[in-house]
Amino acid sequence: MDARFDTDCVIAGGGPAGLMLGLLLARAGVNVTVLEKHADFLRDFRGDTIHPSTQELLGELGLLDAFLARPHADMPRIGISWHGTELTLADFTHLPTRRRVMSFMPQWDFLDLLADAASALPSFRLLRSTRADTLIRDGGRIVGVRATGPEGDVEIRARLVVDASGRDSELRAAAGLTPVGVAAAMDVLWFRLSKAPGESYPFIQAGAGMIITIDRGDFFQIAHVIPAGSWTGSEDDVARMRRRVAAISPRMAGPVADVGPDAVHLLRVRLERLRRWHVDGMLCIGDAAHAMSPAGGVGINLAIQDAVATARILGPILRDRMPTTRDLRRVQRRREWPMRVTQAVQRALQRPLLATTDAATGLPLPLRVVRDHPRLTRITGRFIGLGARPEHLA
Repeated sequence: MDARFDTDCVIAGGGPAGLMLGLLLARAGVNVTVLEKHADFLRDFRGDTIHPSTQELLGELGLLDAFLARPHADMPRIGISWHGTELTLADFTHLPTRRRVMSFMPQWDFLDLLADAASALPSFRLLRSTRADTLIRDGGRIVGVRATGPEGDVEIRARLVVDASGRDSELRAAAGLTPVGVAAAMDVLWFRLSKAPGESYPFIQAGAGMIITIDRGDFFQIAHVIPAGSWTGSEDDVARMRRRVAAISPRMAGPVADVGPDAVHLLRVRLERLRRWHVDGMLCIGDAAHAMSPAGGVGINLAIQDAVATARILGPILRDRMPTTRDLRRVQRRREWPMRVTQAVQRALQRPLLATTDAATGLPLPLRVVRDHPRLTRITGRFIGLGARPEHLA
């Protein structure tokens, strides 16, 4: 069965940026439809970090208590273990926010929180299992999308199309928007490790590469940084990965021996951005506008701040008329500078994240500086926790 309807804004992608934007626009009285190609949000290998700035936004929205009622873990400081030497990299305890911690929550729980809050609003619609396939044009302007849902084709006409569908967006390509950027020096391997009762690991372990460990309760989710293009998934690759992990964290040698090729998921890291985030009738935000490295877990933070700026700038316009390209350009101007600053820092971090050093050589220079000047951790905590330009609802 084919369906057709009109809305003020249609958003492709039910991730953090898409759902936050949908919630904020609906609260502003804008009729908004979010298209999510999956039936639910249950994907293992997604970012789980909810930064202090995002928790501040949840407080402004009145959703912080609901957030805290869901299972989560808090981290007031980011630490690193370098060949057994423990250091603090970022300190959130001095931030001017309601919550001075970075929290870890499975992203499906966070997305469910946003979807539940938005679905209570009469002007919000979430279409699950619905994939945005193509753009609808009227002359030179994009005026909607054609999608495929569980009951057939869907045609949605809108004053604005927002592409929040991620770094591999097909809509972005169809609109003629091509990202540019510097090839990343690293990739990330995601896999699970078994967990014994009471067992724990440092959040970041380094010295022969880097491992990030997220405690999922009954297992550990591991992110292992490797040189870009070095993973084919062969048995030899898996054997080398096991040796690297054991060298970084000897206690992981036993559990990682049980990890096979099929259990490892590769994330190809890309640092890229669009020169222009918009065409007439369509705007890209989040990873669709700027793909980030996993360093600092700041990609989710930036995407949500894009959504807040978009809602604040375009919400009043969308209630009355179609936004012009000048209106869309205001969003890019607001968010481009913090994106560029963050990508510059991430590029600078690539080499240290991949460094293989011996404990006998002593701490690398960046870690010695942090050790000798601990107040610097407040600066790194502010950059990671709030971002280069925090956004607020007002």
